[in-house]
Amino acid sequence: MDAMMVISTIAVAMGASWTAGINLYATVAVLGLMHRYADGFTLPGDLAVLGSHWVIWPALAMYTIEFFADKIPAVDTAWDAIHTFIRIPAGALLAAGALGGVPLELQMFAGLIGGSLALGSHSVKATTRILAHSTGTSPVVSPVVSFLEDVVVVGFMGIVAFSPVLAIFLLLLMLVGAFFFLKGCFNVTRKVFRSLFGRRSAAPPGGGMVATAA
Repeated sequence: MDAMMVISTIAVAMGASWTAGINLYATVAVLGLMHRYADGFTLPGDLAVLGSHWVIWPALAMYTIEFFADKIPAVDTAWDAIHTFIRIPAGALLAAGALGGVPLELQMFAGLIGGSLALGSHSVKATTRILAHSTGTSPVVSPVVSFLEDVVVVGFMGIVAFSPVLAIFLLLLMLVGAFFFLKGCFNVTRKVFRSLFGRRSAAPPGGGMVATAA
C-alpha cells in the first residue's frame, strides 16, 4: 500500500467517523453513491459494501426522515438523544471497516478512534440544539443549523474522496474548534451552577428573614 493510499484510507476512516456523529445516514448514503458512481473513487477495506443498493436506499430513506425530524424544535433533541446510541458505534464501525484487511488490533484501534470522533461531533451537534432551546431561538436556529450540517457532511465527504490531505487538515481544524466550543460551554455551565448554588447556600433559613427579640 503506497503512501497516498494510506492517507486516503485514513481520511475516509476519520472523516466518515466524524460526519457520522453529525448525520450518519447522509454519510453512508454519500459514501455509497460515490463508490458506485464517482470515477476514480473506491471505498477502502470493507466499506465497499456501502456501495450496495441494499445499503444506499435504506440510508437515503432514513436521511429523508432525519432531514425533517432534525429541523423541528423538540423533535430534533429527542432524535439526537436516541441517536447517541447509534451514531457513536456506527462511527467506530466505519473507521474499523475502512481498515479491513489489516491486523485485528489495528482495526480495533481504528474503531476506538472512530467512536471518539463520532462522539465529539455528536456532542457539538447536541449541545448546539440544547443551547438553541434554552435561549428560545430553536425555531430559527435549529432548521438553519441542521441545513448547514447537511451541507457540511456532503461537502466534506466530497473533499475526503478527492482531496484526502485537505480533508485531514480540515478535520484537525474542526477537532480544535469542537474542543474549544465544548470547553467554553462547560465553563459557562459551571459558572451558572456555581452562581445558583452559591446564592442558595448564602441565603439564611426562613427565606432570609431574621427573627428579632421582643
